[in-house]
Amino acid sequence: MGQKGAETRARLLDATQELIESGGYFGAGLNQVIAASGAPRGSLYFHFPGGKDQLVGESVRRAGGEIGQAMDHLAATAASTEEFVAAVLEWLGERLEESGWRRGCPVATVALEMAATSDPLQEVCSEVYAGWESALRGMLAGRPDAGDLAVTVLALIEGALLLARAHRSREPLRSVGRRIATLLR
Repeated sequence: MGQKGAETRARLLDATQELIESGGYFGAGLNQVIAASGAPRGSLYFHFPGGKDQLVGESVRRAGGEIGQAMDHLAATAASTEEFVAAVLEWLGERLEESGWRRGCPVATVALEMAATSDPLQEVCSEVYAGWESALRGMLAGRPDAGDLAVTVLALIEGALLLARAHRSREPLRSVGRRIATLLR
């Protein structure tokens, strides 16, 4: 694929990511993706012959990878697990607030809407969450409860993002951060 094709594909993924983060799977209609990306309709089917599920799946995987990279960066600069979790919550809060409370988790809405009806999308959501759990487990290495604690911390963060978005407030993230710090002690 040439540079122009790669740029068109990236624009389609960017538009889809933005639409699914703000409106979920059903908020990312193909006509909306085409309009938001400025790409010709034929390009959508050329780059994503599997249709909307392929487009959304790749977008979720890509967005999950971006968040995973941010987590890796924060992990590398944190002096402790508590500091790492606080930094992740702060970063997610900034991301959410700067987007006008539209960009919560790029996986949650798709998982809620599609996990029961689309095996490929369920698998992508599971893969992304498993990657984030693994990063958390890595930060908790050496603890006998690292696996359970990683799942608990991720679930608390996901719930806090949902509440922060619903309340248009970072307070749920701060509250969960305090509880996680207690759990990690």
